[in-house]
Amino acid sequence: MLNCGDMQDHASAPALPGIQSTLLFENPEEIYTRVFRELKPRTPLPAIRVEFCRFANADSLIRLDCGTIRVRISDLLEGAPAPVMEALAYILLSKLYRRPVARIYAHRYRLYLNRRDVRRQMHLVRQARGRKFVSGPQGSHYNLETVFEGLNAAYFNGLLARPQLGWSRGASRNMLGHFDPSHNAIIISRIFDRPGVPKLAVEYVMFHEMLHLRYPVDHRGARRRVHTREFRQAEKQFAKLREAKELLKQL
Repeated sequence: MLNCGDMQDHASAPALPGIQSTLLFENPEEIYTRVFRELKPRTPLPAIRVEFCRFANADSLIRLDCGTIRVRISDLLEGAPAPVMEALAYILLSKLYRRPVARIYAHRYRLYLNRRDVRRQMHLVRQARGRKFVSGPQGSHYNLETVFEGLNAAYFNGLLARPQLGWSRGASRNMLGHFDPSHNAIIISRIFDRPGVPKLAVEYVMFHEMLHLRYPVDHRGARRRVHTREFRQAEKQFAKLREAKELLKQL
């Protein structure tokens, strides 16, 4: 998924009457045509098709198919300001032709996605459209509910409300666990639910995801901080932290 900003930097720049007024009245295909001609001035213009789709998040996709550039954009962005749509066009076309994305467009797009009203809308859409598989807490060797409640009592005074708990479909080594705020669920990789895996490893991964529940993602301007300073400080309180991390490396 591409993440990037808002009109804030655009609005602070000196007005360019011809360019700005043109941008406001362009449809999506015209925006992508203009940006293509700027990025690839010597290349014949291909047909360009842009459609808005009912994605479960703010995904945007682009591909060159039989001489036609096809762009699929989440309908969450259908009402975005023209400068934001222009920024997305630069991002997608730059990636399609393997060119560096200009910082101003990445920043503008990120700012827009980090706006509180946009994040709220994305959250609601993920809840309504997204599908979340939650297996339940009982595994073959460990019960995640038991692990959660033990950690809750030891580190959170029993005050954390228990979310949905489940094991992943497969034994992922890349994503050991994650907290999904849209579905209020903590999912732990099945790689831990097997003989020989120390309970300490399961507890540490669960503790880490519980901290995401306690310390939500911080959005400031174009920045998105998943692990805040408070999060990192709280993580250091986990008993046998170094030993737990060494166990994960062995897995």
